[in-house]
Amino acid sequence: MAAATPTLAEVIFPEQANHNFSRILGDLKRSNLSITNRLRSIQHDASFVESVADALQLPLVANERCGSWYIDPARKTASAYFKSTDGHTGQWKFSTRRINLHLLGVAGEHNGCIIVDSTRRGKRHPDALSKTIPTWCAVLNRALFPDIPSSHTLHVPPNAVSDSEASQISARLPDFVESFRSLKIDIAPLRAQLKKPLRPFWITQDDALDLAFSEDFHPVVCCTSSRRVTGTELGEGGYIQGAGDDTENWALGLTAQIWWKHKDELVSTPESDLPELIERLVAEEGPAGDSAGQVRRVAPGIYVGTLEAADAQLATPGTCVVSLLPKTTPQDSWVKSPSHIEVGLGKSKAASRLLRDALPRICEFASRFLCETKPDEEGTVPEKRFVILCGSGKDLSVGVALALYCWCFDAEGNIWSASDQRESFTKTAIRVKLGHIMNTVPDANPSRATLQSVNSYLMDWRK
Repeated sequence: MAAATPTLAEVIFPEQANHNFSRILGDLKRSNLSITNRLRSIQHDASFVESVADALQLPLVANERCGSWYIDPARKTASAYFKSTDGHTGQWKFSTRRINLHLLGVAGEHNGCIIVDSTRRGKRHPDALSKTIPTWCAVLNRALFPDIPSSHTLHVPPNAVSDSEASQISARLPDFVESFRSLKIDIAPLRAQLKKPLRPFWITQDDALDLAFSEDFHPVVCCTSSRRVTGTELGEGGYIQGAGDDTENWALGLTAQIWWKHKDELVSTPESDLPELIERLVAEEGPAGDSAGQVRRVAPGIYVGTLEAADAQLATPGTCVVSLLPKTTPQDSWVKSPSHIEVGLGKSKAASRLLRDALPRICEFASRFLCETKPDEEGTVPEKRFVILCGSGKDLSVGVALALYCWCFDAEGNIWSASDQRESFTKTAIRVKLGHIMNTVPDANPSRATLQSVNSYLMDWRK
């Protein structure tokens, strides 16, 4: 007897079965995107990066935030800060905040460099490597080598950027060059670092390691560390493209620095035990790592650092310390002494927004400090300086440093006297001083919200 033909209800999964199926797929995806798989994928991609450096004999530069996950710190020469958003279609930009001029010295000394980054599933190159860096090379070549027009052409990877898009970027290059020149950076020292112009090249795990370079250029090799995955990760045996991206969503506070120091222990630990291990390692190492307690000069008489440096700096004669605390505190509790103010702003974007209301108090406090001429025990008036501290030493502290650089110093870097009449601040003047800070400390990372607060205060202070 022939089998009965199944009914439609029997062929189509019932609603509960569909729900279970979706849940199973979700569980599979989450298990594949585990911390263990991410760390093993990073380890795999880091081996490729090392092989590129060995083959090309060029120094490795990490494009942050994720580039450092793929480079052994012992082989990392520098960090770079090229944003993929500056290369997004229709939004091309030459960043005057992220100038990356420190790379000129690296490329000139070693006749090139390798800049390492990654991208998530489906893409061959991140936009930072395929468009932002090529734009940067073309702009600097035009500014530094005006007498070599052959170096002024925009070079992009043909398999990632269309002719139409390349043409549209090229049309904006003259404006980008003018925005760079508006920073009024001395060109001569930059030109002295390079023997010849820059030229971008690209390499991925799908390419042979036999790139040929012209003797007419310093090669800037854009290395995409991750292997391209065109389907879902479920068929990749646990491999995750761009595993080092979006660490705030999976790393539990783990940093690239801690990863490289403890990678063997991390990759050998069962997934269920990793959260506890990472929590312990982060607590032992501290989020600031080796930079804790250090301060760095960002402008004449202005330094930034992490909050751990407060005690040492308070003991330094002639130093005004501005501590930006990760908790909100009432304004009437901020001033601790004539040379120390603790400003409770809180954390993240909320802190950046609260900075706008705090800057008048901070700048007023700084002005009073500069007017103080009390001699020390030896009868001399020590040279004045500001030290601004925050949790990272790279965001809020840099924003306040910019505000004080504008508020307390004129265009030549001289301290405003009590009789001086400050001119109204302009976006250009503020951008020039920010450019100087970023050129001095390339890894400074003031958020957009922080900079908006600084701009808002400085440009509105006369109103």
